[in-house]
Amino acid sequence: MYLRRLCGLLLVAMLAGCQGPPPTVLYIVITTTPNETEIALDITRDAAVTLVAQGNLAALAPTVVTSPTIPQLEVTSTTTSTVAPSETPTVADTPAPSGPTPLPANFPTPVIAQIQVAEQLFEGGRMFWIQPTGQLWVLIISSEGRGTWTIYEDTYIDGEMETDPSLVPPEGRYQPERGFGELWRENATLKERLGWAVTPEFGYISRYEYHAGGTTDPTAGQYTAGPGYHIVFSLGGELFRFNEIDGTWQLGNN
Repeated sequence: MYLRRLCGLLLVAMLAGCQGPPPTVLYIVITTTPNETEIALDITRDAAVTLVAQGNLAALAPTVVTSPTIPQLEVTSTTTSTVAPSETPTVADTPAPSGPTPLPANFPTPVIAQIQVAEQLFEGGRMFWIQPTGQLWVLIISSEGRGTWTIYEDTYIDGEMETDPSLVPPEGRYQPERGFGELWRENATLKERLGWAVTPEFGYISRYEYHAGGTTDPTAGQYTAGPGYHIVFSLGGELFRFNEIDGTWQLGNN
């Protein structure tokens, strides 16, 4: 096998030599293994052609020069000290956090409903008529978006005088009518603080909420009632909060 390959290579070299430059020394590199092996033929090209033609292939026995062998590194095993893993610390069981304290059985839930309301704006505040209770809620402005809140009973009876013809409002102002008008005319202090109405009275359906106040005793599981707050919306969608604890109102729920 080896000589057949070598003869083939020499034949190619011979044919190329018929048209090539003057005789030179041939070097053939065979890489049949990962280590390169260089075979040197120390004869001229013409002599090699003659020997091949005569069948004297023995004379072509190559001189094999093996490329330097890369020295192998001696690996000396070393003993690596092994540190014994420390024992896994024991974590004491932490009790799961308890949930929120249950509310007493008699703790009231918020009341939410749609109610009929009448509203009228005044120079110094406004009035609400709350249909479920038949009450008049009077708001006096003391600062922007805040003020005092007073509750009055609606004592007006159908068929009574709705307005006082002797009272003529300025241009662009209105005299309140029926229940609003009766309270306004009969309470001089209230009339002075509210001034004239700046809009007619109008009715609509509003969302209503009541949130109870008070305190709870988790140990005894008891609820003690206390002042809460009401929420009513104006016709324009403004949220008014009425605080029972101090008789104030505020625009918004903050």
